[in-house]
Amino acid sequence: MTLLALNKPFGTICQFSPHETRASLSDWVKVPGVYPAGRLDSDSEGLLLLTDDGALQARIAEPRHKLVKRYWAQVEGAPGASDLKALARGVDLGDYVTRPCRVDFVEPDDALWARTPPIRYRAAIPTTWIELSITEGKNRQVRRMTAAVGFPTLRLVRVGVGALDIFSLGLQPGESIELPSRAPWDGLA
Repeated sequence: MTLLALNKPFGTICQFSPHETRASLSDWVKVPGVYPAGRLDSDSEGLLLLTDDGALQARIAEPRHKLVKRYWAQVEGAPGASDLKALARGVDLGDYVTRPCRVDFVEPDDALWARTPPIRYRAAIPTTWIELSITEGKNRQVRRMTAAVGFPTLRLVRVGVGALDIFSLGLQPGESIELPSRAPWDGLA
């Protein structure tokens, strides 16, 4: 079994086949036979796990296993505690209601890399960083959740899957590392 952790750069699509205008996983990962366990849209960045083990891939990606995925979202505006509680309770997105999740304010430190290109800057509109810990991971879920409560996401970084943390792995955008096949981390063993 092979298990890789990749810090997926902004603008990279989660497929190995080449794309006309965007980087793909094949630009960063040279290990044959691995596939992403879950996805990050091209506008999102951060921790992406890849494996050649179908059962492990399902345990990581499928919501029924309730593996926690942690995201840092830089949102437009200044949400208050009541806005975070609304996110934590679950948000009605029209086609489904999200599961309850954990939401906290976070202050990124020097460990968070600069994004290329940087997000737009507007002096009159503040931004705030929040951390969301979810167990679903549906298409554009975090972005849809923050927008639904009035705070659109400007930058989204997956910082953790289970007990794995991108900062403890020390990966910069585009870097990957092979993890031990006997993973001691929550939900990956």
